[in-house]
Amino acid sequence: MFGVPGMHVLAVERASDGRLRLSVETDATTVGCPTCGVLAVGHGRRAHLAHDVPCLGAPVLLVWRKRVWRCAEPACPTGTFGETHPLIEPRAKLTSRAIDWAVDALSWDDTSVSALARHLGVDWHTVMDAVRAEAERRLADPARLTGVRTLGVDEHIWRPGLHQHTRDRPDRQRAVTSIVDLTRDAHGQMRAKLLDVVPGRSGAAYAGWLAGQPADFIAGIQHAALDPFRGYANAIRDELPDAVPVLDAFHVVRLGTQVVDEVRRRVQQDTLGRRGHKGDPLYRIRGLLRHGAENLTPRQLARLDACLAAGDPTWEVSIAWQAYQRLRAIYHAPSAEAGRRIAEQVIATLPSCPIPEVARLGRTLRAWRTQVLAYFDTGGVSNGGTEAVNGIIEKTRRIAHGFRNFTNYRLRILLAASGTRPYRQHAVAAPPTAQA
Repeated sequence: MFGVPGMHVLAVERASDGRLRLSVETDATTVGCPTCGVLAVGHGRRAHLAHDVPCLGAPVLLVWRKRVWRCAEPACPTGTFGETHPLIEPRAKLTSRAIDWAVDALSWDDTSVSALARHLGVDWHTVMDAVRAEAERRLADPARLTGVRTLGVDEHIWRPGLHQHTRDRPDRQRAVTSIVDLTRDAHGQMRAKLLDVVPGRSGAAYAGWLAGQPADFIAGIQHAALDPFRGYANAIRDELPDAVPVLDAFHVVRLGTQVVDEVRRRVQQDTLGRRGHKGDPLYRIRGLLRHGAENLTPRQLARLDACLAAGDPTWEVSIAWQAYQRLRAIYHAPSAEAGRRIAEQVIATLPSCPIPEVARLGRTLRAWRTQVLAYFDTGGVSNGGTEAVNGIIEKTRRIAHGFRNFTNYRLRILLAASGTRPYRQHAVAAPPTAQA
């Protein structure tokens, strides 16, 4: 059950503190001197304590009865030396198997370093030091950046309570920029993978990261998804000249949602001279106005019409809602050609709308026209995978109860959103066979 080649168990006992204490030794009986190669002779043993992967719900402590050898060649500068084994590195407090177990747990499971330290029976710093070294080794693998054809970028807040901004100190930056691999496989499936995070929310932060990547990585990027932020667009323009920038569909639709809310609040103030109250017609349908018309039931549609008739005398909210529905129709069209036609029509007509909020939305879409229409030329590239990664990041931050050290934060979220987490495989039912 121990399952370590070249090592066997001598004794197993349960200590008074509940740990399993395993005495082990290697199978080696003859060893050559690492300097001269002369056959060494035994020079006693010494115990090396290391914590292994938990077993039977208890921490495991290995007591390695480590052989000490002495070189028999008088002229050799090597006097005595200890034996080595891949399971336990020199002066290590954790076995290599325990370190891999901890790193895999942080990559695949929703857990914390404190929980892993409790299962291993060691201190938090012992686990974190080992995890940090192994995570840095894995993240330094250049294979992480191979095959990336679609990039996503977004920002998030890693220290919500921080208000001071110091550019030369990453731990004093409140926001960070995350870069995500959105490449689809041969089956069209996407496993979004966080490539890196850099301090700051700016185009310079994104451009600086891109400038530090290998030339073959930059040359392989075909598409770059982004939200409507000019800083990121300028970084893509300067550092990814051959990539096609694509404005994320979710953020485009959210612009329409914001416009409807702004118009509703303004009309509420103009008609009643105050913000909305519980019984006000427009306030009662504030949630319905964010829905798609195709998702509303007949009862909800009737309520929407009645409240608009009662609280929207100038029809401004109704027109803004219709513009929002038309904006949503861009991404619900039955084909890419139909979606492009609707998008071109929306971009051409909204800037001339007499409602100022809708006209402003139209001007924004006109300024991003190329990036909006690129959605239909790239097979529907979006930043949805980046938002999914942000969800994993937020969950990791909540489990850890926040971070103060940016290096630890970066390693933890890179492990959690590495794209290697196993997914459930659902059984596919066999097609029905014809009856005789």
